[in-house]
Parts: sequence; structure tokens; C-alpha cells
Amino acid sequence: MRIITGSKRGKKLVTLEGEQVRPTTDRVKESLFNILQFQLEGRRFLDLFAGSGQIGLEALSRGAAFAVFVDSSKESIRVVEKNLQSTGFESQAKVVMADYASYLRGCRERFDIAFLDPPYHTGLLEKALPEVAERMNPGGVILCEHPKDETLPETAGMFVRQKCYRYGKIMLTAYRQPVADEEGETEE
Repeated sequence: MRIITGSKRGKKLVTLEGEQVRPTTDRVKESLFNILQFQLEGRRFLDLFAGSGQIGLEALSRGAAFAVFVDSSKESIRVVEKNLQSTGFESQAKVVMADYASYLRGCRERFDIAFLDPPYHTGLLEKALPEVAERMNPGGVILCEHPKDETLPETAGMFVRQKCYRYGKIMLTAYRQPVADEEGETEE
């Protein structure tokens, strides 16, 4: 596993081992960042269910100003910390060992971009989505990685499911807030 592009392009990352581990493939990761393209520079990024932290680290490498990594696993947190140290991004990051609900309940931070990739078929994604939407800045985007057989809700708080992208058995679903036009009507 490595950082694909940006200031730390090619940097190898430590990964977790085991059957429960499902790292985002380079193909899906590249597609995810193509969706975000010019929206990363100077933004605040939330990597919820962070695992090894590879998505938040890629965001930092591509110009995000700050990233928060949240995971409930002690092993995951150790790996994220090692990866932050090896990339030199410690000063641009915060690492939180907590389950998503506890973190979001106590969270006072706001984010421009959030990435959610919880364990599949657990219902965690559907539960976390509306809570994450409450912590987003206007104009933000929420991206979810999930299996193709898992359908996500049309809305999450003020965010609307905008588009779904399929990569084999994996889906990326993007949520954005509808934008009001000059006459006050919303467009999706």
C-alpha cells in the first residue's frame, strides 16, 4: 500500500493484517480522489473508520490542510500513527481512538470532506451518515465506500445522494448539499 500522488507520492504505508482488513484498492482510491479533484486544497478531511489511514494520508499528500483519523481499534490507531510519522504529517493530523458515535457526539470540529468506510454489512454506514452530515461545512462532500449490494439512503441530513460509482463489487457514493440558485431554488 502506498500514497499514489501529491507531496508524498510513492511513499509506502504500513498496513493492518488479518481477515477483517479490507484496504481500499489503488483503483478505487484513485477514483475517489478524481471525484474530489480540485476540492482538497486547504480543506479539513475526516477519515472515519480510518483503518491504516491511507485515505486521509492521501488527502494530506494532495493538499488537504488537516485530517482527523478516527478508529475504535487500538491496532488501527497504532498503524495510523506510524504512517503519520513516516510521512511527516503529524502536525496536520489528529488521531482519535473511539467508536464513530462517541467521537461524533463529542465532536466540535467541522469538516469539508468526510470519507466513511466501515466494516461491510454492519449497518454502521447508515447510522453514521446523518451524524457526519451534522459536522460538515456548507459545500462539503461525504464519500462512502460500500459493497454494491448495500443501498444507501437518498439523504443524510441536508446532504443528498448525488452519484454512485461502481468498481467491480465496490461502490463509492457521494453526498453533497443542494446548491441554491440566484432565485433561491435548489439545484442538485
